[in-house]
Amino acid sequence: MSHRRLWALVHKESLQAVRDPSTLLIALVLPLILLLLFAYAVSLDAKNVPVAVVNESSSAKAQQLAAALAATAYLQPEFVQDRRTAMPALVSGQVRGYIVIPADFEQRLSQRGEQPLLQVLTDGSQPNTANYVENYTLGVLQSWRAGLPEAAAAQQGGIQLEPRFWFNPELESRRALVPGAIAIVMTIIGTLLTALVVAREWERGTMEAIMSTPASVNQILIGKLLPYFVLAMLSMLGATLLAVQVFDVPLRGSLWALLLLSAVFMIPALGQGLLISSLTRNQFLASQIALFSGYLPAFILSGFLFEIDAMPAVVRALTYVIPARYFVDSLKTVFLAGDVWAVFLPNLLAMAGIGLLFFALARRATRKNLEG
Repeated sequence: MSHRRLWALVHKESLQAVRDPSTLLIALVLPLILLLLFAYAVSLDAKNVPVAVVNESSSAKAQQLAAALAATAYLQPEFVQDRRTAMPALVSGQVRGYIVIPADFEQRLSQRGEQPLLQVLTDGSQPNTANYVENYTLGVLQSWRAGLPEAAAAQQGGIQLEPRFWFNPELESRRALVPGAIAIVMTIIGTLLTALVVAREWERGTMEAIMSTPASVNQILIGKLLPYFVLAMLSMLGATLLAVQVFDVPLRGSLWALLLLSAVFMIPALGQGLLISSLTRNQFLASQIALFSGYLPAFILSGFLFEIDAMPAVVRALTYVIPARYFVDSLKTVFLAGDVWAVFLPNLLAMAGIGLLFFALARRATRKNLEG
């Protein structure tokens, strides 16, 4: 392989990328917008959920519980007179549920049976929020009840449980979303941008002119992809800097591990983009296929937003051929846990294997295009 010829191809492609505003927009501006959206606009944390509280009891303990509900950061209670006021607010969507403190609350509290203390009605049209309202209300009730003098006296000498959450003690969804967003950014640059750029070469007929030079197919493919590999790595470093310095996401692993994971992920990302462009040879079609086969699976089937274990068995099996599945898992590990090579190594092998398959298919498709 002539290194001088390869360097000329890389230099030519780098100049073309720098002079193309759309390439710079996708590689530099779009990642910043996505990170800002996932850090501030998209959140899986339910805070200040509007609820109505109906306090039918005039006892002191019922008033204390109502004050505890008002003090939590997770619920935003609005105190109403009776249920006839709370129900229309729930139906209209003004509140996500309402909590009823019954008139005999203190009597129920003094009993040792299984009689419920509160009634919680939630809006089932939003199941996640409904679960949040129920769980937050139950948590406030348990914490308030544990602070009562009689409960404290009963617990003396007993076992006390203190929950502890590893890797993300504050349970902030931003710390899981921002690392996953880096995978989405690199998927866009690696798959979508590569598919568009190379398909444009086929569409304009310049690819055939390049293929007619003494450069081999491997040299041409490496020369086309290497600038976008460097561009994606620079974008990853910029996104990491933003994540740590601006969005307060810890990087508990090493930068070298992050660089290795990102570099290996670019193998299937670039290979997929190259394969799409070789098969379609049309910018519009290449962008649509890259969107549906690269971006959407990385967004939906990688574990970025939705837990893979909660998916049906058929869909879970499909996720094993999605490179972003392994990259998202590795990114969350290196950011939140550290360098856990027992997690990294299987993911690295899977990404490299899928990438080599994509490149083999892309090289074969390119050769067929030349022969045809």
